[in-house]
Amino acid sequence: MAGRPVGEPELLRGFIDGGFVAGGKTFTKASPVTGEILFEVAEADESMVDDAVAAARAALNGPWGRLGEAGRAAVLRRVADELERRFDDLVTAEVADTGKAISQARTLDVPRGAANFRAFAEIAASAPTESFTTVTPTGRALNYALRKPVGVVAIVVPWNLPLLLLTWKVAPALACGNAVVVKPSEETPASATLLAEVMAAAGVPDGVFNLVHGFGPDSAGEFLTRHPGVDAITFTGESRTGATIMRAAADGVKAVSFELGGKNAGLVFADADLDAAVAGSVRSSFTNGGQVCLCTERIYVQRPVFDEFAERLAERAAGLTFGWPSDEATVNMPLISAEHRRKVLGCYDLARAEGATVLTGGGVPTFGDARDGGAYVQPTVLTGLGPATRTNREEIFGPVCHLAPFDDEQEAFALANDSDYGLAATVWTRDVGRAHRAGAGLAAGIVWVNTWFLRDLRTPFGGMRASGIGREGGTHSLDFYSELTNVCVDLT
Repeated sequence: MAGRPVGEPELLRGFIDGGFVAGGKTFTKASPVTGEILFEVAEADESMVDDAVAAARAALNGPWGRLGEAGRAAVLRRVADELERRFDDLVTAEVADTGKAISQARTLDVPRGAANFRAFAEIAASAPTESFTTVTPTGRALNYALRKPVGVVAIVVPWNLPLLLLTWKVAPALACGNAVVVKPSEETPASATLLAEVMAAAGVPDGVFNLVHGFGPDSAGEFLTRHPGVDAITFTGESRTGATIMRAAADGVKAVSFELGGKNAGLVFADADLDAAVAGSVRSSFTNGGQVCLCTERIYVQRPVFDEFAERLAERAAGLTFGWPSDEATVNMPLISAEHRRKVLGCYDLARAEGATVLTGGGVPTFGDARDGGAYVQPTVLTGLGPATRTNREEIFGPVCHLAPFDDEQEAFALANDSDYGLAATVWTRDVGRAHRAGAGLAAGIVWVNTWFLRDLRTPFGGMRASGIGREGGTHSLDFYSELTNVCVDLT
């Protein structure tokens, strides 16, 4: 992205068939930190989405479609190299879009972007397929499987971890030989635009990566997900939006992969290392302003240690550092927008109305500077509500958790599983047997024991129930982004 004249927001454009394009309409992107306008963004109309899908289709029929696994892996490695070369620019874009601490962007978001391309370059190049020699009374046959690209993949990603989640999908899609049309959140257009520059600089052929900016209904998101030229749709975001996309995909019987919302449970047993459990729960509840689908919003604590845990967690939450994103010591970040802050504050009000006790937080911090125009809320710890309340059933997606006691393991598992969601769970215990029982007994796509957010990119990732469809990661991603053909050769 080029520099902009002082006082004029930079225009962020779409990227179609190897070039940047702008339509007639634009919208603004405001800073979550101060509320000032950072960017003008070119909104894609239906004809631009048509052009992007057509460019992707043409790329499949060009040199990209004839490039083998080793050639595609080399392209992905060049993309990773270019992401690392543009490291500081990408950090700046992520911080501007989201307001997150610069230390997090430097250590998590941007490094994971490059790591995603390197990982899937290796995974796709070395992924095995099946081969069987069959002997029958009439002869012998060789059966083997081939992976082929699905085709044109629509990629729709949210605003909370924009570069990380975008590259998490683009990398395996390209590794399998697909062409993509990306629709980032309207709240986080900057790093996606930079990724288009990276793709061009890395020599990705025209039309393989296309970018359209816009909103959901009656905008780029809807135009893309119901487009007849799209072969598959992958989406990370809110469960209700996933349901809408699924209805649009039904007409063309398109493949879908959804990583959706969560109302994740944490279980703290009396035998746990309480220092580790408190520190881990601070991370799992308040990281990224609580705006991660994997964050813990329900924490159940065994009764003998409940009071101590609650006191210590509330004290730690109250002491989390507010600062400017550029400050290395900053921990807290604002919510993504004023609109989302209204939603989260409404949830805090609902919790009070339902009878919650607020142990800490529940309001808006004041700074006496430009940050008062931003979208900040206080990290909040609640207690006193039953499992049937809306506060304990609906995803808030903010820096908040509710604490409740339990007596035994069976009750703890039942409370954790009493949810419409099933994305993640954390368990804090020194009992190895209980750890394994939790892995088997909790209805969640990932169960962390004595840790949180620790990932191996080869492992399956995804949710159950309203938390999604399918799995991403390692060869599980390849299974979505490729079609398998069995070849049977008669050897007699």
